[in-house]
Amino acid sequence: MKRILLPTDFSDYSYEAISYALGIFKNVSCKFYLMHTYMPPVYNAEYLVGSPGLIGLGDVMQETSMTQLEKLKNSLIKKYNNPKHSFTVHTAFNTLLNEVMETVESEKIDLVVMGTTGATGAKEILFGTNTVHIIKKANCPVLVIPPNFKYENPFEILFPTDFEIGYNKELLAPLLNIAEEHGSRINVLHVSTEHELTADQQKQKKELENVLAKKALFHDVPSNDIINAINAFQAKEKVNLLVMVQNKHTFFERLFIEPVIKKIGFHVSIPFMVIPQLK
Repeated sequence: MKRILLPTDFSDYSYEAISYALGIFKNVSCKFYLMHTYMPPVYNAEYLVGSPGLIGLGDVMQETSMTQLEKLKNSLIKKYNNPKHSFTVHTAFNTLLNEVMETVESEKIDLVVMGTTGATGAKEILFGTNTVHIIKKANCPVLVIPPNFKYENPFEILFPTDFEIGYNKELLAPLLNIAEEHGSRINVLHVSTEHELTADQQKQKKELENVLAKKALFHDVPSNDIINAINAFQAKEKVNLLVMVQNKHTFFERLFIEPVIKKIGFHVSIPFMVIPQLK
């Protein structure tokens, strides 16, 4: 049974992410963990020592959180009525990042599914701060759903790579499972440089071809910025899901460490799954 963590702040964006998770795994036996974290707005050292004006605030917030989670759980069960799916609710006085990390570890979570938008909702921000931290630190894949995305089956998957890391079935299992479930085609996108592939890159490309077998179509595009290449491919071909393996030494990391102004052009208009490297 797949174990999927669904953080929620009860916004429309988080509900859209939950709906996507229930759709893409509708034929898979899953246990979904509906999670909400809360921090008192006046949280500081005084809260820890029990300031008289703050006593009981945490209990009220916990009760409110649990009530909303139960309401959400019941509405999902009623709306989707899927016997393959079960739900458990989880609320915690903690930061979202810390609670996600702890829950992924303690519950052996297979996948985190969440929305993209940060607190500001600013369109020029690639992802909200929480989303970025979770992507970079989680020991399991993270699937991010953009705002206002209407569910569609992931028939066409885009998989950009620079062939700088090795690939095997265990690493790519999250991608392979979705592709098999939905009969997806995986479009492997390599942005060519002025140099030929090194011996290691050629070896790793061959590994990837063997792992993906007949599910993949390989594309080489001329020397280009990786972000522009992804955008151009999406503009030309209908893509339903973007998947990357987190590679700290190559283009993936640059998506998160370059100044925000350079990331404005990265149009994440489809679900985006990030797979961590195996440890």
